[in-house]
Amino acid sequence: MLLVALVPLAIWCLLLTARRGFWRVSKHFAQHATGARSKSIAVVIPARDEAEHIGNTVSGLRAQDFHAPVHILVVDDNSTDGTALAAQNAGAIVIAGKPLPPGWTGKLWALSQGVQEAETYGSDFLLFTDADITHDRGSLSELVAIAESGNYDLTSFMVKLACRTFAERALIPAFVFFFLLLYPPGNPSTVGAAGGCILIRPEALRRIGGISAIGQEVIDDCALANAVKRHGGRVWMGLTNNRRSERSYATFREIGSMISRTAFNQLNHSALLLLGTILGLVVMYLLPLAVLFSGRPVVVLLGAASWLLMAAAYLPMVRFYKLTPLWSFALPFVAMFYAGATIHSAIQYWSGRGGYWKGRAQDLS
Repeated sequence: MLLVALVPLAIWCLLLTARRGFWRVSKHFAQHATGARSKSIAVVIPARDEAEHIGNTVSGLRAQDFHAPVHILVVDDNSTDGTALAAQNAGAIVIAGKPLPPGWTGKLWALSQGVQEAETYGSDFLLFTDADITHDRGSLSELVAIAESGNYDLTSFMVKLACRTFAERALIPAFVFFFLLLYPPGNPSTVGAAGGCILIRPEALRRIGGISAIGQEVIDDCALANAVKRHGGRVWMGLTNNRRSERSYATFREIGSMISRTAFNQLNHSALLLLGTILGLVVMYLLPLAVLFSGRPVVVLLGAASWLLMAAAYLPMVRFYKLTPLWSFALPFVAMFYAGATIHSAIQYWSGRGGYWKGRAQDLS
């Protein structure tokens, strides 16, 4: 029992001291950077049934404190709710999306059409942003400044996600925490990006073969970052308070479906990796709580120490989302929810149903 209790404690000691400080939220904000603001940008927004949000997204981009040409292109991906009209009324150039061909995901097919149109402007940068993202007035200036100061080919912000309902408060901060654990910024072996806000140099996109090079990818943002890195590009990713997603996943069911859409794809559809992942989650998050009931004082102390360490690692993210610190102690239970969603993702894949987004099935076996 003593050895069993020592395993999660050793894991959390290692994670807190290594893994590039993934848990230190303040470390992942952009440092003050100054760069040329005369770089033109073509913004490409894929949108499918986004009439509720697209107007605010476009309006925010049009109101930027940015003294260079900005072209805002919205690719209407066969919407049925008036997305095109809302985008046009907000001042965007609307492109009617073509039918989805085999071998493409919907978002990437829309992005590809937008990039093709954006090439006619000869812009210095392309910005890929989701239709539900609000940008503050300095968003474009900051992105360009970061890209220029570090000569980055791809610059990405993990936008702040909606965290209003009880389910969102319970699960959304952990989504970002786990993402940073998998893709620690600055780690050359695990390159990540966040699809809600990606600034990329057109020449870097051309070097990888364009959007078509990743056209079938479900986790498209990280696939794009890895492709850029493989072709010699430099990638930067960070957190931000100044860009927010207005999309709400209000219930546990909705968040579970969001996780399930991509979880098994993340594991390369491997049953062995699935088994290892579930076992790892149980050892890291559930075992420290289980040994609290062992009745052996030393073992209980070790379990409590592990729980305190994981709470300490999670606390900066909880504070980032302005929640009470007590939420940091909920991480073991949250991790089990994510484990269940991952198992569900595998079952969906093996049964041939895959995940659904905007009425389309994706990641089918």
